[in-house]
Amino acid sequence: MVKFVPFSFAMREFMFTFAIVMLTRLFFSVWLAMVAVGTCAQEVVQDEENLDEEAVDATPSLDPMLKLGRVLDNGDSIQYVEVNPIYVYPKPVFKNAKQRQAYNRLVANVKKVLPIAKEVNVIIQETYEYLQTLPNKKAKDEHMKYVEKSIMKEYRPRMKKLSYQQGKLLIKLIYRECNSSSYQLIQAFLGPVRAGFYQAFAWAFGASLTKKYDPEGVDRLTERVVLQVEAGQI
Repeated sequence: MVKFVPFSFAMREFMFTFAIVMLTRLFFSVWLAMVAVGTCAQEVVQDEENLDEEAVDATPSLDPMLKLGRVLDNGDSIQYVEVNPIYVYPKPVFKNAKQRQAYNRLVANVKKVLPIAKEVNVIIQETYEYLQTLPNKKAKDEHMKYVEKSIMKEYRPRMKKLSYQQGKLLIKLIYRECNSSSYQLIQAFLGPVRAGFYQAFAWAFGASLTKKYDPEGVDRLTERVVLQVEAGQI
């Protein structure tokens, strides 16, 4: 006979908090990605099709990190400057103009959607930390409703400006920043039926919520571009 031991209050509170974190991450990753892909299927931006080498904005889209500090060494005060890592790669070699355009398009798309993916991760962390300060489930639920309204108001106009390819890239970069696939989270918390529904919706527009980010495999070139963008090199 199996004896079930009831969870303590502390354990129940921990499990609830963990669920809130996962559901928060689910909301941001799925909602933003689906709005991006769904909207772009209706309003595809055509101007990215004609990118050439001169058309790509080489201005860094993320501010380079610069940290000033001071340390003591044998009684002497020594100042130091800490800057971004510098990544050195061989210059890209293209077999034809089509490959060059594809690379330039990738650079432009990463520079546009990477900041959004990073914002998602920050919002998730800030929301989780604030939820920790709330006294009960009711207060947390009310705050999540407020967050949902705020997200819809702020991000929907931005999502409508993304192209179809940018929407698909956003799904992958959200995985990179949050280290979770949207499909896995839906399946865990909403069940396989709802997960299948959202996946079918994404698949209808040529996307997939099961896609993982593989920086050492198929996404190797994307990771190279992301690292350079993060370092302020491009």
